[in-house]
Order: sequence, then structure tokens, then C-alpha cells
Amino acid sequence: MTTHTLSFGTITLLQKDIAEVIVNDGVEMNLEMVETYHQFLLENMPESFSLLINKKNAYTYSFEAQLQLATLTQINSMAVLVYSNISAAATKNLATMPRAIPWKLEVFNDRKNAIKWLQKKQNYTN
Repeated sequence: MTTHTLSFGTITLLQKDIAEVIVNDGVEMNLEMVETYHQFLLENMPESFSLLINKKNAYTYSFEAQLQLATLTQINSMAVLVYSNISAAATKNLATMPRAIPWKLEVFNDRKNAIKWLQKKQNYTN
């Protein structure tokens, strides 16, 4: 596993086609941060990949960032690991926003199950 530190948090490559994203506590993700995030993924991940979004920290998104977040066609699936009902509700609300590329997303409260789900999704795609 390789961990990369970006201005807003860390991205850990769990396997060649699955990365874990942890945004730092208190960050407001803006459009520039989302663009940096997307650029990192395009440069470091294969053509089809999946993401584990670990919501262990509290953070927010600007409206512009919400609209552009995770709109890469290369993203196969996203598992969101939540630690509270509020975080789960916020994630589900964010997922309902209209975007050019709809999200393939599941919410989990167990990291192992989230990773297993992502591995199944990647094996199905590859």
C-alpha cells in the first residue's frame, strides 16, 4: 500500500485498481481541490478503478465541488464508509445531486465489507 498526501487529505492505493480516500477533518472541499483529486486519480489509477471513501473525519463541500465530485468516467464504483447516521444521510443526499455521470455508490459501516464489495465490482468489470 502506498499513501499519498494531498492538500485536502490522503489517498492510499489499496490495490492496483482500488484507492482509499480520507479527507482531513474540517476541510471544505472546493472545486480546485476536486480538480487536484481527479488529476491524481487519472495519473495514478488504471482505466477502470473503484474508491473507498472513508468518512472518519467531518468535512464539507462547496456547491461547485458537489456538482463536479467523482464525475470521472474511469470510476467504476464507490463504497462510502460511514461512522454515524448523520454521515450516511449526508452521503445519500450528496448522491442524489444531478450530475453528468451518475454515481455507482453503496454506503457501509464496516471497512472489510466495503472493500470486499469493491473487489467484487472490480472483478466483475475486469
